[in-house]
Amino acid sequence: MMDKKIKNVFREGAISSEFIANSIAKHQVKTNIGAHNIFLGQVRADELDGKQVEAIEYTAHVEMANITFHEIREETFEKFDLTCMHIYHSIGLVSAGEICLFVFVSSPRRKQVFKALEFVVEEIKAKVPIFGKEIFEDTTHQWKVNQ
Repeated sequence: MMDKKIKNVFREGAISSEFIANSIAKHQVKTNIGAHNIFLGQVRADELDGKQVEAIEYTAHVEMANITFHEIREETFEKFDLTCMHIYHSIGLVSAGEICLFVFVSSPRRKQVFKALEFVVEEIKAKVPIFGKEIFEDTTHQWKVNQ
C-alpha cells in the first residue's frame, strides 16, 4: 500500500488530540489490520540553566524534510509488513505539554508495528532536517539539541 506521492507531513502548531482520535477512528473500517502502534512526541518543560522551556518553535527546510520523510516511509514499508503508516510533525510554535510528532503504524500482526515504529522514530530523529528553538519563560531562546 505504498503511495509514491511525496506528502506534506507538516501541521501548523500543535497536533490536537481530536486530530489523533480522528485518525485512529478512520482505521476501524480496515478489517485486515490486527495491530496499531502510535508514537506521540510531546514538548517537555525542561529546565536548562535555571530557566524553564515554555515552547519550541519548529522550523524546517520543508521540501527537503518531506523528501526525507518519504524515503523513511518507503524504507519502512520495505522492511516491515505494514498495512499503512501516517507521520505528522508540527511546524511553528508548540507549547510545553502539546504534541509535536504523531506517528501511526498499522499491520496485520503486532510484532511488526512495534519494530516498525521504533525504526521510524529513530530514523526521523537521525535524518530529517527539522530544527527546534527552545523558548524560555523569560522569552530568551536557544536552538534545541536532539537527544
